[in-house]
Amino acid sequence: MAPVLLSLLLLLGPAVPKETQAGSYSLSFLYTGLSRPSEGFPSFQAIAYLNDQPFFHYNSESRKAKPLGPWSQVEGMEDWEKESELQKAREDIFMVTLNDIMDFYKDKEGSHTFQGMFGCELQNNESSGAFWRYAYDSQDFIKFDKEIPAWVPLDPAALNTKQKWEAEEVYVQRAKAYLEEECPGMLRRYLPYSRTHLDRQDSPSVSVTSHVAPGQKTTLKCLAYDFYPRGIGLRWTRAGDTQETESGGDVLPSGNGTYQSWVVVGVPPQDQDPHSCHVQHSSLAQPLTVPWDARQEARAEGEVGTQAQ
Repeated sequence: MAPVLLSLLLLLGPAVPKETQAGSYSLSFLYTGLSRPSEGFPSFQAIAYLNDQPFFHYNSESRKAKPLGPWSQVEGMEDWEKESELQKAREDIFMVTLNDIMDFYKDKEGSHTFQGMFGCELQNNESSGAFWRYAYDSQDFIKFDKEIPAWVPLDPAALNTKQKWEAEEVYVQRAKAYLEEECPGMLRRYLPYSRTHLDRQDSPSVSVTSHVAPGQKTTLKCLAYDFYPRGIGLRWTRAGDTQETESGGDVLPSGNGTYQSWVVVGVPPQDQDPHSCHVQHSSLAQPLTVPWDARQEARAEGEVGTQAQ
């Protein structure tokens, strides 16, 4: 099993000549196998990412590697028929590994998940990091340490996997070469087709809303959305002083290649000081400040009430 697995990874593409480029980029693959698939969840699927953007998908139902998003409009980036054949072979091997683990635990009836993730990073066109690890039922299973180099078992069943994957020393060296040479080579090959999309700067749109229940504090929410890249800073201030938020702070995908995030703060009824939401993002020349004033909102509510009488 191990020889085929590692040989397949080496088929992803040879390293290409280096070229000058700025910035940080990553290429990663996420595999998921299910012992009991259900409708809408195939037994195996693979997603490849450039930075945080999915650029192709494969699953056991279609058995075809399909480019995603803007990469579906790119010609010449990859031979998708060849990639489909590669993913089919990987699927077979991956599911054999899952069955081996279930055999070890003598649990063929339960529902189990096996996941693998591997990839590499470039910083200013130089290799700056790599990883290769697996998990079984959401628990660490085994990982590859390229400095030893060796597979490091993190689960009792992984001792058997380690023995299979290290049956011949050459396959350990190939795994190391994949992380240090082949994967960075692929990433360099993909970047000319991808930099425009990966390097873009989409400024956040920001909205500030409030909600108050009678006799209770006012809840203020600052929502930033449609921004890229992912990193963002959001905070509430009261009269210039940073406030401790009650919830929020996570950054989540919006589903269109951008992100969204929010922070929520509570304001007691007696607090009439102005509050502001401050937004920091790499697309902004300077931080953005969106104010909320309790007194202005109270006057506006009063005017509406007067008009209604």
